[in-house]
Amino acid sequence: MKTIFLLIMTISTISYGQNKVETKKPQLSIDSYVKSVDNLTLEAALEITKRVNQTANSLNKNISIAILDASGTTILITRGDQVGPHNTEASRRKAFTALSTKTPTLLLLRNADANPDTKNLNSLPELLLLSGGVPIWFKGNIIGSIGVSGGGSPENDDLIAKSATIPELGITTTK
Repeated sequence: MKTIFLLIMTISTISYGQNKVETKKPQLSIDSYVKSVDNLTLEAALEITKRVNQTANSLNKNISIAILDASGTTILITRGDQVGPHNTEASRRKAFTALSTKTPTLLLLRNADANPDTKNLNSLPELLLLSGGVPIWFKGNIIGSIGVSGGGSPENDDLIAKSATIPELGITTTK
């Protein structure tokens, strides 16, 4: 009788343990934690600098150029002969402004000036509301920016900066 009782108790204990339902932990996805970002390379920055300088030369202008990657890190800064030293920092800040606002700085300047609510955008320390900064795009994503100074006029700086394209590879200054 004791043996049967022990057998019944052992079987019921084993079967109770077999009925335990495991709860599944949610799967972690790398896509939730890591995102790839397209970025300009140094090679692209050198090619863009060459093309932008050609545009400036066609206007008989020496310019300073700053090119940033998608994170706002400076890739390349050049200063043309006889261009004032203040233009290198102005170019970097124009590029930063274009990158962070995703807007050409001439357009941003004009829009801010026309709207009383945004006139004080120029009071933000790093933004520079002067023409000559444009975002650089690839497949609808911003991959960097360029700032140009020393072109002689707001329109020239803007025109020269907008020549920062490698259209055969899909790198443009328009979205």
